Amino acid sequence: MPTQIDLLRHGETVHSGRYCGSTNHPLTRTGWMQMWQAIKNRPIEWQQIVTSPLARCADFAEAIGQRYAIPVTYDERIQEIHFGDWEDRSSAELMHTNADALACFWRDPFNHPPPNGEYLPIFMTRVLSAWHAVQQQFNGQKILLVTHGGVIRIIICHVLQFPLERMLEIKIEHACFKQIQINPGQSPQAMLISGLQSQSEHCVK
Repeated sequence: MPTQIDLLRHGETVHSGRYCGSTNHPLTRTGWMQMWQAIKNRPIEWQQIVTSPLARCADFAEAIGQRYAIPVTYDERIQEIHFGDWEDRSSAELMHTNADALACFWRDPFNHPPPNGEYLPIFMTRVLSAWHAVQQQFNGQKILLVTHGGVIRIIICHVLQFPLERMLEIKIEHACFKQIQINPGQSPQAMLISGLQSQSEHCVK
């Protein structure tokens, strides 16, 4: 039996437009509306919800869990990447103080992390550790992961074998919803059911 894992990015936060990787900002009223809208016309068949512990994900995950009587678990491994010295700062601010480093990050985040930030290979390792654990623990079930843009990009790169250096080209907007189906014993084993979009501009988490 296939395992279906749905990925839902959080909605708008009080400091959207800033690099709020591990900074714990809550959703705005608009952010809540975006997330409810994202699941509005979808069948609520999830048997488990797994969420990042940060408020912009966990608050909505708990609300869904309570409304539909679905168990919710927290997993720190699907928390957003830590942006180091860039935490809670905007791209506009960084263009004045750290323009060269910012340009290098946009061009190749794999080799040019933010100063004192989390290295992309380390981030990838922890995200994929959670990804594989969810598949093993909830094999054959329908799961909802409420998480962050960077986490979803890592998973999509892994599923599609897309170069990690180009992960910022993958468009993951607020309340973006992606579906992945895992079919044991088939090739390819994992399939992205919803379409993949790319962008020339770079998203802030």
